[in-house]
Order: sequence, then C-alpha cells, then structure tokens
Amino acid sequence: MTFDQIVLFALFAAVFGLLLWGRYRYDIVAFSALMVAVVLGVVPANDAFAGFGHPATLVVALVLVVSAGLVRSGAVFLITRTLVDSSRSLGAHITLMGGIGAVLSAFMNNVAALALLMPVDIQTARKAGRTPGMSLMPLSFATILGGMATLIGTPPNIIIASIRAETLGEPFGMFDFAPVGGIAALAGLLFVALIGWRLIPLRQNAAGASEAQLSQYIAELTVPEGSDMIGQRLGEFDKEAEKADVAILGLIRDGKRLYGRAAGQMLRAGDALVLEATPEALDEFRTAASLDFADAARQEKLGAAGDGLELVEVVVPETARIKGRSAQALGLAWRQNTVLMGLARQGRRLTRHIRQEQIEAGDILLLLCPRDRGADVTEWLGCLPLAERGLSVTANDKTWLAIGLFAGAVLAASLGIIYLPIALGLVVVTYVLTKILPLAELYDHIEWPVVVLLGSMIPLGAALDSAGGTALIAESLLTLTAGMPAWAILTVLMVVTMTLSDVLNNTATAIVAAPVGIQMANGLGVSPDPFLMAVAVAASAAFLTPIGHKNNTLVLGPGGYHFGDYWRIGLPLEVLIIAVSIPAILLFWPL
Repeated sequence: MTFDQIVLFALFAAVFGLLLWGRYRYDIVAFSALMVAVVLGVVPANDAFAGFGHPATLVVALVLVVSAGLVRSGAVFLITRTLVDSSRSLGAHITLMGGIGAVLSAFMNNVAALALLMPVDIQTARKAGRTPGMSLMPLSFATILGGMATLIGTPPNIIIASIRAETLGEPFGMFDFAPVGGIAALAGLLFVALIGWRLIPLRQNAAGASEAQLSQYIAELTVPEGSDMIGQRLGEFDKEAEKADVAILGLIRDGKRLYGRAAGQMLRAGDALVLEATPEALDEFRTAASLDFADAARQEKLGAAGDGLELVEVVVPETARIKGRSAQALGLAWRQNTVLMGLARQGRRLTRHIRQEQIEAGDILLLLCPRDRGADVTEWLGCLPLAERGLSVTANDKTWLAIGLFAGAVLAASLGIIYLPIALGLVVVTYVLTKILPLAELYDHIEWPVVVLLGSMIPLGAALDSAGGTALIAESLLTLTAGMPAWAILTVLMVVTMTLSDVLNNTATAIVAAPVGIQMANGLGVSPDPFLMAVAVAASAAFLTPIGHKNNTLVLGPGGYHFGDYWRIGLPLEVLIIAVSIPAILLFWPL
C-alpha cells in the first residue's frame, strides 16, 4: 500500500471506531478527520471544502426544508386525518401507517416523514389503549423502506446518483431506484405488517406516552363566514374532533355561553366552539374543520403584518401583569398584537370567553403572536416561558399550493426538464415568498450535523478513490468471491454494506461502498449499475440496531425499546431484503 492509502485507511478506521464508540458526535468526528487529512496532504487544500457545495449535500439540505414546508402547509394532516382510525386492529393500523409512512418517505426525507407520523402513532396507541412500542418500530422500518424507492427518499440514493454522474457521466433519475427499491420496500412492508410486529417484546410499561402528558388547554375556535359548518349541528363534528383528540365542551354565541354542550345547536357564522385539547391537536382540528382563531379579525391582521405566526406557552406567576385581569381588559390584542388562544387551569371549568376570563396565578396561557415576538410578549406580561416544544401554526389555506409546487418540481426533475437541486431550490424560494414557510424558520429545519458529515466525508471518499483505496478493497472482495456466480458476488457486497450500515451512519457507508461497487464491476468487466443498486438498497437497510439509522434512534425512547429488540425484526427483514433485491437487480439492471 502507498503512504496515502495507509493514511486514508487509518483515518477511516479511526472515524468508524469513534462512530461506534459514540462519545463524540458524528459531524465532529468526520470534520476532524477531514482536517487531519488536509494537514497530512492526502486531501488537497483546494478540495477540502468541495463536499459542502456538492449536489448531494445541497439536495439533502433542500429536501429537509421542503419537508418542513409540507408540514406547515397541512399536507400531512390532510393525509392522516382522513386515514388514521384508532378503532382498527393493530395489524391493520400498522399496515396503514406503514403504507402512509413509506409513500411520504419516498418523496421527502425519511427522518422528516417519521417525525411527522410518530406523534400520530403515539396518539392513536393512547386512544386504543395499547403501548406505542407495538407500532413505533414497524413505523420506523416502513419509513426507511419507503425511502429506497426514489432518488430523494434517502441520502444514500442521492450520494450514489452523484457518484454515478461523476464516474459514468450521468446520474440515476428520480425513479430509477423504484424497480428494485420499490420491490424491496413492498416485501419489507408486508413482512413488518403481517409478521414483524408480532416479534416485538411486549412491555406494558413502555415509556412514550409523553404526548398524553402535555397540557390540555381550554380554547376557542370560531366559525368563519362561508364555512361548510354553517347550518349543521355541533354534535355532527364530534367524530372529526375525536380524530384530532379534541373534546368539544360547548358553544359561545353573541358573547354568551349556551347551556350544556349545545350539541343540537345549528351553527352560525361567528359562533365560537369551546374545546379542550393540546396545542398540536387544536391546530390539527382547526386545519381539518377550516376554523378561525378566537379573534378572527386580529388573526387576519397578524397574518398580513408579519413573517408568520408562532404559538408560545407561558405560566402566570403571582407578580405577572396579567394576573387578576383578562386578556381583553389588559389590551393584549391591540397592545401586543397577540391573541390568547387557550387557557389551562387546574380544578375549575371556564364559563366565559377565553379573552374575558380573569387570569389567575398558576394558569398556563397559549398565546398566538407574530413570529419572533414571543419573548417580548412574555416579558411584557410578566410571565414565565415554558420549555420550547417547537409549536407551529399550520398554514392550511396553502395546502394544495405546497403540494402542487412540490409535485411540479418532482415531475420536472423526473422528465429531465430541470436539474433536481435547482428544482428543489425553486420550491424552497416559492415556499418562502408565499409564506408557506416563514423566512425566520428557513434554516431551522436543516439538520446541520448531517450537512457537515456529508461535506466532510465526500472529500475523504474522493481521496480514497483517487489514491486507489477503493480499488484495493474491490480486489480483496473479488479475490474472496473468485469463481462465484454474479448473484453471489452481489450478495457478498450487500452483506458487507449492510453490516457497515447497521453500525455506522448510512451516508458514510454509501460514500465508501459505492466506489467499491464500481471497482468490483470494472474488475469483472460488467456494468456497474447493478452493483450501485445493491449498495443503494443495502446502505439504507439498517434494521439490526438503534444506531444504524436515525429513525431507529428516534423511536428508541418513545417505544420503550431495548438495544437488543431491533434484531428480532431486523435480522429476518435484512435477509428478506437481500433475497428479493438480488433477483430484482439482475432483472432490471442486467450485468
């Protein structure tokens, strides 16, 4: 081996060892390795930061921002509120949620897809009286599987497409992964839905019902002019409210609370529904029923005045300015451009308009205010902020605009009309200009550690390839598989890649394994495409441990899982993925 090869192999071994150890975050490890490589001269100084402008890095960042825009527009609520039902059997629920998760993760980052659906799954489990651990791991696996089917579904596919472009002159297209990745995903989903969930150890005390422990607010939403609700009875909306986990307590008309629940009352424009719900559930029900906030006129001014709205939760201390006064008497709306959305009070029911209710020490207030004004409003009220929960207000009037823009970009990129990073960039710009995604939130949704990891590992991978390191690994694997048929060689490559991906970041695995696959193909004198497809599927198929994929890590705590629980489903699932992928690769991407 040459000096450069020895240094690079040592650096990769150190990176992999430190990632396994887990003491330091993966982005710091990768960036440190890059800096050492530059100092030792194995990565040219001019190329040190080339990875940060690499198309793969940009696409990963842009997909995360687009995903956030789809959430803020209510596109996900549109899907889940019409399809999810807590009365279904566990197997049917896992099949449905897994299907939704797989489809979403095919067109958005799979980590973002799980983040969207996990609260829905936990909430459904709570309503059905079962532990979330029975369905969260299948949901995690489903979102990982769905990402295999398209170019933008998972970072390894983006990286492999970029490596193909650099090596062969043309990247993989948007749906080139679909024949193999789609078959693997479908087989995996069927296994998880029919058999896999039965292998999860049942722990009744599994942690994860934190969603149920969130503050329940008494809040009001008003019926706007022209609403479809006008002329219908209040009781007819109980089912929709139950889907969103909202309790309808009553009705306020002309400033007066009607007797009882008023379930038989015909709704009129301007009526205020009195509700009990968490902030997330309240926003979901508001989106589903197209309702206005408690102060519709103030809401309109808020939306027109600034760069979006935010929800803030505050606790009222004894010394607060608002203690002993109502929001209306204090002039909260006209002084601070803020609407009192909800009020959480232990021990007593509220009988008047929320904004007319006298506030007491110990009350928790849910405030709707202009973005980035939450801290100022909290200080003016003399209240104490609760821990940040990332609450946001859904722009439900822009749902179809957000979906249409994204679908148009995907279609244009798929037909080769426009380069994918440019198409996604245009979607992001349009989301900001149309205020689907507030400008102040634009960079909050980019997972910067992943960007640093990609930006650091790409130059290291390129250096290893140019130094002949990947050719050396490929020759070793070819020697190991000498005389074996093509399907056996592809199987060995998939097993090695899967093993790496189960203990390392799948992005880093793809950067190392894809060039190895190309070198193996060149050594055999065959097309590199089947080898790249094998790496693409295997790099994403990390099911044995909670550290192999971020989605597995996300559900570890909420599902109440142990480290050893994952292999029970993951091992047979990985064997199945290999078994269905190899024939599909040889069929759709012949040697």
